[in-house]
Amino acid sequence: MAKAQAPSGTRDFLADDLRRRRAAIATVSEVFERYGFDPLETPAFERIEVVTGKYGEEASKLLFKILRRGVHEAGGQPDLALRYDHTVPLARVIGTHGSKLPSPFKRYAIGPVWRADRPQEGRFREFVQCDVDTVGSTSPLADAEIVRAIADGLDALGVGSFRFLVNSREALRGLLEVYEVAEDRGDGVLATLDKLDKIGVQAVAKELIDERGLDVSVAESLAEDVAADDPELIRSKLATTERGQRGLAEIDSLLELTADLGERVVFAPRMVRGLDYYTGAIWEVEAEGFPGSVAAGGRYDGLVASLGGPDAPACGGSIGIERILAMQDSQDAEPRGLDVALTVLGGEAELMRLAGELRSGGLRVGMFLGASRKLGKQLQWANAQHARFTVLYGPEEQESGEVTVRDMESGEQTRAPLGTAASYLQELIER
Repeated sequence: MAKAQAPSGTRDFLADDLRRRRAAIATVSEVFERYGFDPLETPAFERIEVVTGKYGEEASKLLFKILRRGVHEAGGQPDLALRYDHTVPLARVIGTHGSKLPSPFKRYAIGPVWRADRPQEGRFREFVQCDVDTVGSTSPLADAEIVRAIADGLDALGVGSFRFLVNSREALRGLLEVYEVAEDRGDGVLATLDKLDKIGVQAVAKELIDERGLDVSVAESLAEDVAADDPELIRSKLATTERGQRGLAEIDSLLELTADLGERVVFAPRMVRGLDYYTGAIWEVEAEGFPGSVAAGGRYDGLVASLGGPDAPACGGSIGIERILAMQDSQDAEPRGLDVALTVLGGEAELMRLAGELRSGGLRVGMFLGASRKLGKQLQWANAQHARFTVLYGPEEQESGEVTVRDMESGEQTRAPLGTAASYLQELIER
């Protein structure tokens, strides 16, 4: 029999880890709410025609596709796919419900997404994304607000030293014009350039030659110029192209509107972003001590129209909360335990009423449900539950109409009348 375990690239979250995740998600949600973004939820899966072709050739290979109901795997065609991100579903929502929504429409979405990626350390096939987007505004203020919201979210999560690496798809397209790369090859060339950090300059140049059809000299020079990550070099290259100048203007506008963030926002020509739907300013966030990027985003003005909606401009970003949580030491977060643990040594009806009173007061209360009547065994259980206080109600307490309250940190024990035990414990917890 195969060993029972979670599918590769997925995880089970036990109580303490799950509470940390929920706390982090609540933190990010609160930041996004402060900026006036409204929550939105969409289905876990979309129609295959909604997602196909929206991400680029490399990313589209990672879609989890769902076969038509009742169709055999060998010859069936999928008609649905699990969502790859929250951006395409948002564009579909605008196309579906646009007339009912305010314009500009500001929303955030936090939930799982799925990618048929190769699992490895820090990379999962099911993970949570924290997205924030504005649809219906061409103003550079919208881009800057997204960057600021993401920055505040990272600060709130305790990610200390980080930088936004900013570029522009228009600037990159302008650079391809400088190298006389045909327009119809642009998406593929940019997808290859996006691999610079993964496979290096030589491998990228080889792919540009072998798979994208560029001349050897063009491929090598283009890969080397982008890899150099030299803003002044790229600015000089783009001086001769109108498209490149428009891209530089997008970059400079974002830098100006976030100037008070200092060196946290910089122009980085090496940063490409491989998703095809990006049209303007793009960015990724690198953080000290974290592998890869911890957040990313950009402008995607044509996506809503491509899904049958209005020709609405849009921009957004996403925090990679999984990578952040994976790198943070779980020991830094104190486990959330029970406020009160109730041992069971008789008097079950009285204990049940006491538990109800305590829960009505907002306390987290657990009652021992095992078979053992040994106090030592039950105290071990209370300790494993990280209980702050434990209530003993044995034969002696039942006879006197009292309970014994044990402080699980100090070991000190006090007595209280059963009738006022709930208020007594509430007072102890509040102290």
